[in-house]
Parts: sequence; structure tokens; C-alpha cells
Amino acid sequence: MNQAEFSLWFTIFALAVDFVIRVVAIIVVPRNRRPSSALGWLLAIFLIPYIGVILFLLIGSPRLGRKRRRRQREINQFILDSTEGFDKVKHSKTWPAWLDRVVELNRNLGAMPLVGGNTAHMQIDYEKNIADIAADIDKAKNFVHVEFYILSSDSVTEPVFLAMQRAVERGVEVRVLFDHVAAMRTVGYRKTKKRLTKIGVDWHLMLPFLPFQGKYERPDLRNHRKLVVIDGVIGWMGSQNLIDSSYLKKSNIKRGLHWKDAMVRLQGPIVAGLNAIFITDWYSETDVLLTREAEPIDAFHEDHTLDCQIVPSGPGFASENNLRLFLTLMYSAQEKIIITSPYFVPDESLMYAITSACQRGVRVELFVSEIGDQALVYHAQRSYYEALLRAGVIIWLYKAPTILHSKHMSIDDEVAVIGSSNMDMRSFSLNLEVSLMVRGTTFVKQMRDVEDAYRGMSRALTLEEWKRQPLRSTVLDGLARLTSSLQ
Repeated sequence: MNQAEFSLWFTIFALAVDFVIRVVAIIVVPRNRRPSSALGWLLAIFLIPYIGVILFLLIGSPRLGRKRRRRQREINQFILDSTEGFDKVKHSKTWPAWLDRVVELNRNLGAMPLVGGNTAHMQIDYEKNIADIAADIDKAKNFVHVEFYILSSDSVTEPVFLAMQRAVERGVEVRVLFDHVAAMRTVGYRKTKKRLTKIGVDWHLMLPFLPFQGKYERPDLRNHRKLVVIDGVIGWMGSQNLIDSSYLKKSNIKRGLHWKDAMVRLQGPIVAGLNAIFITDWYSETDVLLTREAEPIDAFHEDHTLDCQIVPSGPGFASENNLRLFLTLMYSAQEKIIITSPYFVPDESLMYAITSACQRGVRVELFVSEIGDQALVYHAQRSYYEALLRAGVIIWLYKAPTILHSKHMSIDDEVAVIGSSNMDMRSFSLNLEVSLMVRGTTFVKQMRDVEDAYRGMSRALTLEEWKRQPLRSTVLDGLARLTSSLQ
């Protein structure tokens, strides 16, 4: 066979393979997948067939492995068995008529009950949060559970590391989990691992990507949770990672960027629910089930205690638990919806819920950052602003150079949600997240005060201003939106 014949047959073979790839993709990709995600993957495969197929095989499935899903089911059953009867709370006169169905939804999806007799305090001072967590760790007598998406040993987080060291020295079991891929990209990763080992902490990487060590999880499926539990009595959760507020990146420092976050300190029976999340993740990474540290605690019998429900979500669950919660609350709202999300890239269902709320007379406000730290997400987010503004949503831009990283939502004056979940496809489908739903006017008032503080540091975006944006920005926003289902 001469070179010309070889080239001809090679071309025919390549075209045949290309044709087969496209046909198979049309059959396989849309199965059990949201349309926006399917279209994104089909676009990638059709434009760059071979690379697109390889990427799809590596990261195309939004589900954890069978072993991890089995463990999640085991934990869910354990929670259901151990919390039967706990979801009996006192219905006050202000109890919204629609709330029972929301509670049932969360219980069915995430196994966690709504429990009463809790206290919750919301804080937005970054370094004070770290100092207060350290002070609570110093109270530990039995165990300390620490779990963060990003964890770093640096000058700002030093109080927590010193507190963990002191806890270990007095015989307290200190367990730490942090996300592998996120940690690898963090300045001082090796230093942090050495520090944890030196002080005697029992630590493990979450969803490790270590194929040469027989530990392989998809690099785009991440554990995004942030929580601390002390003796099952005190709990912390929210949006803040355990790292300097600049994230120690040279580009952030050069731009003067700092992160603004919200955390909530919990006491009462709900802490056991938060601890169950840690126990689930610890079991997934170590094969050790910490049942003896999963005991429920008594409720507070005081005025103004709160009803709380933990809502876990992520690829370990069959449904998008956080998205379903957000949608149900938005459709239930009667007066106002106030959303804070640093990465706001809604799917069609969320856009319909928000715009429908506006059209039925509900006041909707959205807090986002004026600038972004992730270009693709930032431009994808901006692509929705015009539709939101035309629908009547009030968009508040938190002034640069601060990145408003808080993640929470308030519904009317009775219900609020706070946690680690952004309102984007990644948090809905690819990240393990944890949210807290709180029923109680005292906590909603705390969130209202925080929202007022945000307004003082923000400016309202108008439709007139938006129409004046340059063509370049419009093009970038549109292109980023096309990739949003794959981000």
C-alpha cells in the first residue's frame, strides 16, 4: 500500500469513527441527564470529538462511585432509625401553612428530621469566626470534628490549629477532613499536612484523586462542606473556609481581594444532625463508622428557641436536594425572597421560580459581588442579569475589592437557609454540600440585619446601567453561559 492509499483509508477510518462517536453520543449523553448539561456535552463532543469523548468518560457522570453511594444509603437508614420521633416540633401560630411539606421534602431526600429547642447565632466577621471556633475547640472534652473544603495552616488560622493541638494534648479525639483537589491548589498544602500530623490530628483527604495509590474519584466531584462539631454540643457551619481571607493567592493579593463570609454557631439537638454529616464523610473516607459519637442531645427549654433541619446534598444522593429545597421555598414565599450567592448561575427551573415570584408580587432581592474571582462563572452569572432586572429582581452589587462569598436565603419573616451551597449547577449536581433550614423569626431577624449590612456596602444595578455595557462583555457573558452546565 502506497502513501496515497494509506492516507485515503486513514481518512475514511477517521470519518467513520467520527460518525460513530456522534451517533453514540446522541444516544448515550442525554440519558438521565438535565437537558442543559446534555446539550453542553453534545456541543463539546461535536466540536472536538476525540477530546470531548475523553473528557466525558472521565468526568461525564455526575454520580459518586457505587461504594460511596452504598455507604450514603447505609448512613441515611442509620439516621432514619436513630431519629424516629425526633421530628415532632411545636406548631406556633406563626407556623407557615406550607412549611410541613418543605420539612417532609427534606426528610425524604436527606433523612434528617426537623428538630426544635436550638439556638443559632449568625456571624459575618471573618477573623472573629476563626477566633470563636478556636475558643469552642478549647472547651472540647471528648471529640472535635473539623471538615472544610479548603483548610490551610497560616497566620490567620493559627488560633484553630493551636486549639486543636491543645485538645489533642488533653486527650480529645480531633478528626479533620478537607477536600483533596481544592487543597492541592492551595498555597501551603504540604505545610498544612505536616502541621496536622505533627500536632497529632487524625486527618484524611476527601474524595482523593490519587490513581497511583488506588484512590480515584472524579476530580470535578468535590466535597464543598464547611463545618465544625465540638462534643456534639456546639456546631459551626456556613460558607467560610479555614484559610486567610485572601486565600493567599498572589493574584488575589495584587488585586486586594478579600472574602466576606457568613457562619452560624449552633447549639441544641440540631448539632447531632450536623455531626451526622461529618460521620457520613468520615465513613466514606476511612471505612470507620463513628456510631458512639452520634448520640442525640437534649433540647433547650428556653424562649425563642429555633426549629432547624440539616439538608445534605450532592452526587451521593439520587436527587438534587438543595435545588429542590430552594425551589420549594421560592414557590412558597408570600412576601419576600432575599438571596445571597457568590456564584449565581441558575438553571431554567430556578429562573422560572424567581421570575414567577416577581410576577405574583413577591419582592425578590439578589446579593452578588461587583467583581469575580473566577472568570467563566462571573461572566456566566452576568448573562442572567438582564432577564432578572426585567422581571423586577433587585440586584445588589457588593463593592469591590471584597468577594461576597456568603450563601444564604431568607423567605418572608419565618424561614431562612444558610450553608455551603451556591446557586449554580456545580453546587446542585457535582459538589457535596450541607445547608441548614431554620424556622424562627429571631434567626430571620439576624439574617435581615446581615442583609442590611450588605446593602450598606453595595449598590443597586439598574436596567439602564446594564444596557450600557460594552459589546465585548455581552459576548463573553454569552459564551460563558454556554459552558455553565459543564463548569
